[in-house]
Amino acid sequence: MRSIIFCALLTGLLAGCATGPKVLDFDSNGLKEPLMFPKGAEVPRYLYLGDLTGENNFKRQGEEGYGTARTVFNWLVGLVGNVPHVVELQRPQSGYTDKSGRVYVTDVSRQAVFVFDSSLGELKLWEMAEPHVRFKSPVGIASGPQNTLLVADAELGLVARLNADGQPLTSFGKGVLKRPTGITRDEEKGLTYVADTHAHDIKVFDDRGELIETIGSHGDGAGQFNFPTHLAYYDDKLFVTDTLNARVQIYSRDQQLENTFGKRGMYVGNMVRPKGVTVDDEGNIYVIESLYDTLLIFNPEGQLLMTIGGTGKEAGKFFLPAGIWTDKRNRIYVADMFNGRVSIFQFLGEGK
Repeated sequence: MRSIIFCALLTGLLAGCATGPKVLDFDSNGLKEPLMFPKGAEVPRYLYLGDLTGENNFKRQGEEGYGTARTVFNWLVGLVGNVPHVVELQRPQSGYTDKSGRVYVTDVSRQAVFVFDSSLGELKLWEMAEPHVRFKSPVGIASGPQNTLLVADAELGLVARLNADGQPLTSFGKGVLKRPTGITRDEEKGLTYVADTHAHDIKVFDDRGELIETIGSHGDGAGQFNFPTHLAYYDDKLFVTDTLNARVQIYSRDQQLENTFGKRGMYVGNMVRPKGVTVDDEGNIYVIESLYDTLLIFNPEGQLLMTIGGTGKEAGKFFLPAGIWTDKRNRIYVADMFNGRVSIFQFLGEGK
């Protein structure tokens, strides 16, 4: 009875201080000062903004003491065996940020898509790939036609279509895809590119979900792939992370190979297990080097500019990162898989 009274009192305390709407707030990872990259540079190029980890990113606006009250509440409730479950990222794989600022993150361990909805001030979980079928291993995610989302599930061997509320619609790729991972879309042409990792190729679908073309074959020659994983589409070019060939291949809009860069090795800027790839609005190319826990940044010609990262839990460090993407504000999102977070950096421009 006493514990019930204590819980009731603290619930009232929380309700009393939780008067404002919740807002999305990046976790600063305990930093007291801004973290810039390159460190110590006269003109920094990137600013670390913080992390996304889960529902704890949504906080009450203009409230002091809410966090303390919540901590005390969780401690007290834990004494009676009912600690509230906090929804958190477990093994984030990739993501997408829409024009309104909603951030979608695939999580292969949680087998769901996390939706950080800043406009509503809440975290949502989308768990269904098809009606009555749950996600098993969601990896790639991209915008689809008519305000839909496309999610590549490696275990189900399909691309799920979801509406704006996360409700599953029809899927495509069954019986055609072996192990789909990365996904991207040419909105103007209405073409969806899917990295079929175990088939060692890129499959191209139209907006009806019909396979219309296959790019590449197994091998290490130009235009061939060895376990491709992640994709990006920017400025009429398709970027493919050719993971076990330790390189990135770039294709024109008519699927012709234009450029290849990346070299296997142990030096800074080399690739061993490249994963995520994305491009900012100045054409800089970002590649996740997952084995070295590093973000590699290249110019549009594929020449190394700088690196961010290294192994660790601290801000600006990674532990087996996977996917990467950008938004309309030139923010860079890194799915830091084994740290269970998405780290966010602001591109500050070339400083010209």
